[in-house]
Amino acid sequence: MRTLVFCKRNIKEILRDPLSLIFLVGFPVVLLIFFQILVHSLGEQMLQATPQFKINNLASSISIFGFSFLTLFCGLLISKDRVTSFATRLRTTPMTNWDFIFGYLLPMLPIALAQNLICFLVALIFGLKISFNLLLAMVVLIPSAVLFVGLGVLIGSVFSDKAVGGVASIIVNLAAILGGMFFPLRTMKGAFATIAYIFPFAHAVDSACFAISGQYADIIKPLIVVSIYAVVVLAVSLIVFKRKMLSDKT
Repeated sequence: MRTLVFCKRNIKEILRDPLSLIFLVGFPVVLLIFFQILVHSLGEQMLQATPQFKINNLASSISIFGFSFLTLFCGLLISKDRVTSFATRLRTTPMTNWDFIFGYLLPMLPIALAQNLICFLVALIFGLKISFNLLLAMVVLIPSAVLFVGLGVLIGSVFSDKAVGGVASIIVNLAAILGGMFFPLRTMKGAFATIAYIFPFAHAVDSACFAISGQYADIIKPLIVVSIYAVVVLAVSLIVFKRKMLSDKT
Protein backbone atom coordinates (compact mmCIF):
# COMPACT_ATOMS: atom_id res chain seq x y z
CA MET A 1 0.00 0.00 0.00
CA ARG A 2 2.81 2.41 0.93
CA THR A 3 4.54 1.62 -2.37
CA LEU A 4 1.40 2.39 -4.37
CA VAL A 5 0.92 5.73 -2.61
CA PHE A 6 4.53 6.65 -3.34
CA CYS A 7 4.08 5.49 -6.96
CA LYS A 8 1.13 7.83 -7.38
CA ARG A 9 3.20 10.72 -6.09
CA ASN A 10 6.03 9.94 -8.52
CA ILE A 11 3.60 9.60 -11.41
CA LYS A 12 2.32 13.10 -10.65
CA GLU A 13 5.90 14.38 -10.62
CA ILE A 14 6.56 12.74 -13.98
CA LEU A 15 3.40 14.19 -15.53
CA ARG A 16 4.44 17.67 -14.43
CA ASP A 17 7.16 17.56 -17.08
CA PRO A 18 5.36 16.52 -20.29
CA LEU A 19 8.18 17.76 -22.50
CA SER A 20 10.56 15.22 -20.96
CA LEU A 21 7.99 12.48 -21.55
CA ILE A 22 7.65 13.49 -25.19
CA PHE A 23 11.44 13.43 -25.52
CA LEU A 24 11.69 10.01 -23.83
CA VAL A 25 9.23 8.45 -26.24
CA GLY A 26 9.81 10.58 -29.32
CA PHE A 27 13.58 10.89 -29.68
CA PRO A 28 14.25 7.14 -30.19
CA VAL A 29 11.53 7.07 -32.84
CA VAL A 30 13.06 10.06 -34.64
CA LEU A 31 16.42 8.29 -34.60
CA LEU A 32 14.85 5.11 -35.98
CA ILE A 33 13.25 7.04 -38.85
CA PHE A 34 16.49 8.92 -39.57
CA PHE A 35 18.61 5.78 -39.83
CA GLN A 36 16.08 4.00 -42.01
CA ILE A 37 15.73 6.91 -44.43
CA LEU A 38 19.51 7.34 -44.57
CA VAL A 39 20.32 3.68 -45.22
CA HIS A 40 17.54 3.15 -47.75
CA SER A 41 18.61 6.27 -49.63
CA LEU A 42 22.03 4.67 -50.10
CA GLY A 43 20.54 1.56 -51.70
CA GLU A 44 20.09 -2.14 -50.97
CA GLN A 45 23.81 -2.81 -51.18
CA MET A 46 24.44 -0.43 -48.29
CA LEU A 47 21.74 -2.14 -46.23
CA GLN A 48 23.37 -5.52 -46.80
CA ALA A 49 26.73 -4.09 -45.75
CA THR A 50 25.29 -2.68 -42.52
CA PRO A 51 23.17 -5.45 -40.96
CA GLN A 52 22.86 -3.45 -37.74
CA PHE A 53 20.53 -1.11 -39.65
CA LYS A 54 18.16 -3.85 -40.81
CA ILE A 55 14.83 -3.15 -39.24
CA ASN A 56 14.78 -6.16 -36.87
CA ASN A 57 18.18 -5.22 -35.46
CA LEU A 58 17.63 -1.48 -35.47
CA ALA A 59 14.25 -1.67 -33.74
CA SER A 60 15.86 -3.71 -30.96
CA SER A 61 18.90 -1.47 -30.50
CA ILE A 62 16.75 1.68 -30.60
CA SER A 63 14.55 0.20 -27.87
CA ILE A 64 17.57 -0.31 -25.62
CA PHE A 65 18.85 3.15 -26.49
CA GLY A 66 15.46 4.58 -25.49
CA PHE A 67 15.61 2.77 -22.16
CA SER A 68 18.92 4.46 -21.39
CA PHE A 69 17.10 7.78 -21.08
CA LEU A 70 15.05 6.26 -18.25
CA THR A 71 18.32 6.21 -16.31
CA LEU A 72 18.59 9.97 -16.65
CA PHE A 73 14.91 10.57 -15.93
CA CYS A 74 14.85 8.37 -12.82
CA GLY A 75 18.23 9.60 -11.58
CA LEU A 76 17.13 13.22 -11.73
CA LEU A 77 13.88 12.46 -9.90
CA ILE A 78 15.68 10.72 -7.04
CA SER A 79 18.54 13.22 -6.74
CA LYS A 80 16.09 16.13 -6.58
CA ASP A 81 14.09 14.34 -3.87
CA ARG A 82 17.28 13.80 -1.88
CA VAL A 83 18.25 17.45 -1.79
CA THR A 84 14.80 18.81 -0.92
CA SER A 85 12.74 18.78 2.23
CA PHE A 86 10.58 16.08 0.64
CA ALA A 87 13.24 13.45 1.33
CA THR A 88 13.49 14.66 4.92
CA ARG A 89 9.76 14.19 5.42
CA LEU A 90 9.90 10.72 3.89
CA ARG A 91 12.42 9.59 6.50
CA THR A 92 9.80 10.13 9.21
CA THR A 93 7.40 7.66 7.54
CA PRO A 94 7.34 3.86 8.04
CA MET A 95 8.36 3.29 4.40
CA THR A 96 11.05 0.68 3.81
CA ASN A 97 13.88 0.95 1.30
CA TRP A 98 12.04 -1.51 -0.96
CA ASP A 99 9.03 0.82 -0.85
CA PHE A 100 11.26 3.62 -2.10
CA ILE A 101 12.95 1.53 -4.80
CA PHE A 102 9.72 0.09 -6.22
CA GLY A 103 8.03 3.47 -5.83
CA TYR A 104 10.54 4.85 -8.31
CA LEU A 105 10.75 1.73 -10.47
CA LEU A 106 7.09 0.96 -11.17
CA PRO A 107 6.09 4.35 -12.67
CA MET A 108 8.98 4.04 -15.15
CA LEU A 109 7.85 0.70 -16.59
CA PRO A 110 4.75 2.09 -18.40
CA ILE A 111 7.04 4.67 -20.02
CA ALA A 112 9.34 1.86 -21.17
CA LEU A 113 6.32 -0.02 -22.52
CA ALA A 114 5.19 3.08 -24.43
CA GLN A 115 8.69 3.52 -25.86
CA ASN A 116 8.68 -0.08 -27.07
CA LEU A 117 5.19 -0.01 -28.48
CA ILE A 118 5.64 3.20 -30.44
CA CYS A 119 9.08 2.14 -31.69
CA PHE A 120 7.73 -1.17 -33.01
CA LEU A 121 4.68 0.49 -34.54
CA VAL A 122 6.89 2.92 -36.46
CA ALA A 123 9.20 0.04 -37.44
CA LEU A 124 6.22 -1.64 -39.13
CA ILE A 125 6.30 1.17 -41.69
CA PHE A 126 9.84 0.14 -42.61
CA GLY A 127 9.15 -3.55 -43.01
CA LEU A 128 8.96 -5.04 -39.54
CA LYS A 129 6.46 -7.90 -39.74
CA ILE A 130 3.43 -8.10 -37.47
CA SER A 131 3.57 -11.30 -35.45
CA PHE A 132 3.41 -12.79 -31.98
CA ASN A 133 7.17 -12.29 -31.86
CA LEU A 134 6.74 -8.54 -31.36
CA LEU A 135 4.76 -9.15 -28.20
CA LEU A 136 7.39 -11.64 -27.08
CA ALA A 137 10.12 -9.06 -27.72
CA MET A 138 8.32 -6.53 -25.52
CA VAL A 139 8.17 -9.09 -22.71
CA VAL A 140 11.81 -10.05 -23.20
CA LEU A 141 12.81 -6.39 -22.93
CA ILE A 142 11.29 -5.94 -19.45
CA PRO A 143 14.49 -7.00 -17.60
CA SER A 144 16.40 -4.47 -19.73
CA ALA A 145 14.01 -1.71 -18.67
CA VAL A 146 14.41 -2.73 -15.03
CA LEU A 147 18.19 -2.63 -15.47
CA PHE A 148 18.22 0.94 -16.77
CA VAL A 149 15.81 2.17 -14.11
CA GLY A 150 17.98 0.44 -11.50
CA LEU A 151 20.98 2.34 -12.86
CA GLY A 152 18.94 5.52 -12.50
CA VAL A 153 18.20 4.71 -8.86
CA LEU A 154 21.91 4.05 -8.30
CA ILE A 155 23.26 7.27 -9.81
CA GLY A 156 20.41 9.30 -8.33
CA SER A 157 21.34 7.96 -4.89
CA VAL A 158 25.02 8.81 -5.28
CA PHE A 159 25.21 12.03 -7.30
CA SER A 160 23.64 15.46 -7.10
CA ASP A 161 21.03 16.51 -9.63
CA LYS A 162 23.70 18.57 -11.43
CA ALA A 163 26.06 15.59 -11.75
CA VAL A 164 23.39 13.03 -12.69
CA GLY A 165 23.11 14.39 -16.22
CA GLY A 166 26.79 13.83 -16.94
CA VAL A 167 26.88 10.32 -15.50
CA ALA A 168 23.66 9.34 -17.27
CA SER A 169 25.00 10.62 -20.59
CA ILE A 170 27.87 8.15 -20.26
CA ILE A 171 25.36 5.32 -19.86
CA VAL A 172 23.38 6.59 -22.85
CA ASN A 173 26.49 6.55 -25.03
CA LEU A 174 27.57 3.14 -23.77
CA ALA A 175 24.12 1.74 -24.57
CA ALA A 176 24.36 3.10 -28.12
CA ILE A 177 27.95 2.11 -28.86
CA LEU A 178 28.21 -1.18 -26.97
CA GLY A 179 24.61 -2.18 -27.72
CA GLY A 180 25.32 -2.54 -31.42
CA MET A 181 23.42 0.44 -32.79
CA PHE A 182 26.36 1.43 -34.96
CA PHE A 183 28.26 -1.85 -35.26
CA PRO A 184 27.22 -5.43 -36.23
CA LEU A 185 28.53 -6.94 -33.01
CA ARG A 186 27.23 -10.46 -33.67
CA THR A 187 29.35 -10.73 -36.81
CA MET A 188 32.39 -8.93 -35.42
CA LYS A 189 35.49 -10.49 -33.91
CA GLY A 190 38.27 -9.03 -31.83
CA ALA A 191 38.68 -6.95 -28.69
CA PHE A 192 35.83 -4.51 -29.32
CA ALA A 193 33.18 -7.23 -29.63
CA THR A 194 34.62 -9.05 -26.61
CA ILE A 195 34.49 -5.91 -24.50
CA ALA A 196 30.97 -5.08 -25.72
CA TYR A 197 29.67 -8.44 -24.56
CA ILE A 198 31.09 -7.94 -21.08
CA PHE A 199 28.43 -5.28 -20.63
CA PRO A 200 24.69 -6.07 -20.67
CA PHE A 201 23.67 -3.77 -23.51
CA ALA A 202 24.57 -6.05 -26.43
CA HIS A 203 22.90 -8.98 -24.68
CA ALA A 204 19.75 -6.89 -24.23
CA VAL A 205 19.68 -6.06 -27.94
CA ASP A 206 20.34 -9.68 -28.90
CA SER A 207 17.48 -10.98 -26.75
CA ALA A 208 15.04 -8.66 -28.52
CA CYS A 209 16.48 -9.45 -31.97
CA PHE A 210 16.17 -13.18 -31.39
CA ALA A 211 12.60 -12.76 -30.14
CA ILE A 212 11.57 -10.73 -33.20
CA SER A 213 13.27 -13.20 -35.54
CA GLY A 214 11.64 -16.21 -33.86
CA GLN A 215 14.97 -17.68 -32.71
CA TYR A 216 13.44 -18.78 -29.43
CA ALA A 217 16.25 -21.04 -28.23
CA ASP A 218 18.78 -18.24 -28.64
CA ILE A 219 16.83 -15.87 -26.40
CA ILE A 220 17.66 -17.68 -23.17
CA LYS A 221 21.37 -16.90 -22.79
CA PRO A 222 21.25 -13.11 -23.36
CA LEU A 223 18.05 -12.86 -21.32
CA ILE A 224 19.72 -14.59 -18.38
CA VAL A 225 22.73 -12.27 -18.61
CA VAL A 226 20.55 -9.14 -18.65
CA SER A 227 18.39 -10.46 -15.80
CA ILE A 228 21.46 -11.13 -13.65
CA TYR A 229 22.74 -7.63 -14.31
CA ALA A 230 19.30 -6.19 -13.43
CA VAL A 231 19.12 -8.10 -10.13
CA VAL A 232 22.67 -7.12 -9.16
CA VAL A 233 22.10 -3.45 -10.04
CA LEU A 234 18.85 -3.37 -8.04
CA ALA A 235 20.57 -4.99 -5.05
CA VAL A 236 23.45 -2.52 -5.17
CA SER A 237 21.00 0.35 -5.64
CA LEU A 238 19.10 -0.73 -2.54
CA ILE A 239 22.28 -0.83 -0.43
CA VAL A 240 23.57 2.51 -1.71
CA PHE A 241 20.16 4.17 -1.39
CA LYS A 242 19.87 2.99 2.23
CA ARG A 243 23.32 4.29 3.12
CA LYS A 244 22.73 7.62 1.43
CA MET A 245 19.41 8.07 3.20
CA LEU A 246 21.16 7.46 6.52
CA SER A 247 24.11 9.69 5.72
CA ASP A 248 21.88 12.50 4.47
CA LYS A 249 20.19 12.58 7.87
CA THR A 250 23.37 13.82 9.50
